Amino acid sequence: MQIQDLPYPDPGVPDARSGPRFLRWLFLNQLPGQLKSLAWGLLHFASVASFPFCVGIGVQAAVDRSGSRLALAGGLMALACVGNAVGDTFLHRAAITNWITAAARVQQLLARRTATLGSALTRRVAAGEVVAVSTGDVEKIGWFVEALSRFTAAVVTIVLVCVGLLVYQPGLGVVVVVGLPLLALAVLPLLPHATRRADIQREKAGRATELASDTVAGLRVLRGIGGEELFLDRYRRASQEVRHAAVRSARMWSLIAAIQVLLPGILLITVVCYGVHLARQGRITVGELVTVYSSVMLLAYPLRHFEEIAMAYSFSRPSAKRAARVLALERVVDTAGTPGSEQHGRPSGDLYDPVTGLLAPAGRLTAVVCGDPDAAGLLAERLGGHAAHTTHTTRNGSVLLGGVPLDDLPLDSARGSVLVQDKDPVLLSGTLRELLDVPASGAVGAREALDAAQCADVLAALVQGALDAADPMDARLTERGRSLSGGQRQRLSLARSLVTDPEVLVLDEPTSAVDSHTEARIAEGVRELRAGRTTVVFTSSPLLLDRADQVVLLHDETVVAVGGHRELVRTEPRYRAVVTRETEAEAKTGAETGSGLGTDDLTDLDKLVEIEETA
Repeated sequence: MQIQDLPYPDPGVPDARSGPRFLRWLFLNQLPGQLKSLAWGLLHFASVASFPFCVGIGVQAAVDRSGSRLALAGGLMALACVGNAVGDTFLHRAAITNWITAAARVQQLLARRTATLGSALTRRVAAGEVVAVSTGDVEKIGWFVEALSRFTAAVVTIVLVCVGLLVYQPGLGVVVVVGLPLLALAVLPLLPHATRRADIQREKAGRATELASDTVAGLRVLRGIGGEELFLDRYRRASQEVRHAAVRSARMWSLIAAIQVLLPGILLITVVCYGVHLARQGRITVGELVTVYSSVMLLAYPLRHFEEIAMAYSFSRPSAKRAARVLALERVVDTAGTPGSEQHGRPSGDLYDPVTGLLAPAGRLTAVVCGDPDAAGLLAERLGGHAAHTTHTTRNGSVLLGGVPLDDLPLDSARGSVLVQDKDPVLLSGTLRELLDVPASGAVGAREALDAAQCADVLAALVQGALDAADPMDARLTERGRSLSGGQRQRLSLARSLVTDPEVLVLDEPTSAVDSHTEARIAEGVRELRAGRTTVVFTSSPLLLDRADQVVLLHDETVVAVGGHRELVRTEPRYRAVVTRETEAEAKTGAETGSGLGTDDLTDLDKLVEIEETA
């Protein structure tokens, strides 16, 4: 896999049982690239390691005044330079390719898992942790996966040089062979401490990132209540903890780096002293001494890869652990569906939830009233097959569409059949045309959807705020649509949902941020545009409820009443309490007096709905 071939057609199924297993899976899935990096690394390190032998031959040729051997040394030196240049160039190219492709594979896996879990993801993993994994952590994981092949090449080169020195000059070769393993293993006792400090640093950095993302998301609310300084102080404390942890970690790594410099120096001094002694005795030549000295000096270069691989692993292990934790999350059932589920295709028919008893007849507009907004949100997600591992998973059955369980369908079929728009939809930055360019049936055009969602003033505001866009479809939206009001964002999100024209559309409080006049027109527009298609709206607005084909009341996660809006207002006290915002004291007083909402009050309520409809 080359960089220009990204993204992967299929990133594979990761081994997410633990961080080390995930790293191993990544390495094995990039084995061709790793072998290529290993080959170029061997050429590079072997060329570097051959320089001392070339120098030794040249020095001895000069001592012996041999022109032919001096020419041979020069030729070998030129060949080593070419090998070094070619190997280093292509090693760097292969290493960067392995790094980027490994990071890209992890990002694709995370993106797919996020799309699979939907909104259930943020209930099981903090949003800040997901951001940290998909940004900084993927780079650290890619670093270790890439560095492993270079480390292997360095180890092989050191072994070959040691064997060569034993053959070339056994007396000094023994000193090098004994000393080099000690150099490589000397830092091992320090690595657990360094790894532990690095883990603490990464953990504190992750918490600081979560706090920062949560603060940014709630900045508007914080400003409204004057809580900016409070959260700034919290973030300052968190960032200072990260700084202190980073300093402690850096101290340990600097100690390891110092040892990596000190011990090779001691070995080099030992080799020189012993070599001079052997040379005085006539047991080695000057050229052999220079060769061994140069070899030990240049071996410090591949030895640095021991420190690098230790650092890469210590930083990537907690990152891989976090990534594996996210990738291990699953839907209630496997996303591929159960055997034979493909035969259903994209089912159609009534939408039925066996847990609550909610039945949304096919082709009709069903309004759902629930006094608990959180329970309503969870049910909306459940109707779309989004909720995973909630309290409902221990109760009977999946939501059925046309008699087919949504949990038994392949993910793309389930998502293509039922679309859920939650109460806080997100607008991505880009043009309005790009916002509405979503997978759709083609039966509903962008203009029709915008008209049904009453977006005329939104379009005018976009054109007015754009400097070079006469067509509102070419006007750009800022991140999350922050330049728009809450009601404008809500209507654009509704238009985007209407464009898709799914078999079943589930809307959770789609008009909570708009005024009553706009709400009445949206209710009529949605009803007309979705005629003949199944629509479920979670709302307590009388304007929407009055236009529904049927209204369902949920109490304690169970359907307790079904009927028309006006009928339920008259006959069902629990429904009336939610829709009219009746307090418990008022309901109790009405029950004691036997009055409650009288006929005149209900007539006034009906008149109010009619006035708002015609306004």
